[in-house]
Amino acid sequence: MTRGTSAAIPSGTPGKAYLTSAEIRPLAQRSDGMGAWLVLHCWGVIAGAVALFALWPTPLTALVAVMLIGSRQLGLAILMHEAAHNALFKSRRLNDRVGQWLCARAILADLPAYRHYHLTHHRYTQTERDPDLALSRKFPTTRASLLRKFTRDLTGQTGLKQLLGQIRMAIILAGDAEAMEAASGDFAQTFKSPRLLPALPVFLAPMLLMSALGAWWWGLAFWLLPYLTWFQFVVRLRNIAEHGAVEHSENPFQNVRTTYAGPLARALVAPYWVNYHLEHHMVMHVPCWQLPSLHRLLLDKGLEQKMRLAPNYRAALIEAGWHRRSV
Repeated sequence: MTRGTSAAIPSGTPGKAYLTSAEIRPLAQRSDGMGAWLVLHCWGVIAGAVALFALWPTPLTALVAVMLIGSRQLGLAILMHEAAHNALFKSRRLNDRVGQWLCARAILADLPAYRHYHLTHHRYTQTERDPDLALSRKFPTTRASLLRKFTRDLTGQTGLKQLLGQIRMAIILAGDAEAMEAASGDFAQTFKSPRLLPALPVFLAPMLLMSALGAWWWGLAFWLLPYLTWFQFVVRLRNIAEHGAVEHSENPFQNVRTTYAGPLARALVAPYWVNYHLEHHMVMHVPCWQLPSLHRLLLDKGLEQKMRLAPNYRAALIEAGWHRRSV
């Protein structure tokens, strides 16, 4: 974990100041096969988690299923994020269709709205024009504040509030395309879409399928419950680790954090290499599965001391205020 000071950084893609085009080019290659595998893997883990409970129906396997499925709902958001950067597949058409129908809408999100919002975040990271600044500027905070936030997430209060707000906004803005467009950025910030009706059938499909294959309550327990609880928790934890308690500057080594993640963290908190966030900001069009290679390349160039790194998510939370009793 390092704490540097702000430095003058060239504009544009930050990685170009430290990496050659010959080094970036092979890492930036898209793969249709890898993109398809990631989407299949994400949905496969969801199916496998339900199968685990079906084979061994205990409270423990139910809890594991909820956590795994919630983490893969975040996985769908990450793969939507890949599609927003046109990094999931080689063609824009595949990125848009798969990213929208198999990733974004399954979690009540909207790819075009998210893409517009998220690219603005990349352009103005941790400056006053960053649309994500509202999420990160409150850190560092205190342990009590973090506990309150996590409690609201894990008890479904955050998810239910957002879902009801999404339904209310969809009703208010129905038929008003201009107002809907204006609201898109605010919803994209939390992986939500004000265009609820087109996404609703896709969101409900896994829930109905689970209930059809098992008991009537399976869809509620293994799709809606993870969405309202664990998904909300890991989205918040990811936000904190990426930009919580970092520099409010244009220094690409210090306005974002990479958090190392072991196998358990990757399974339950940080799927699909989302923890390599500094590397993603350095060269945002590098596919997620190439981020570990980009990380090693930066280390090989002797840049480790410049980079804001956390050895694990606990360390990132400590930076965000976990050990602070008062501000």
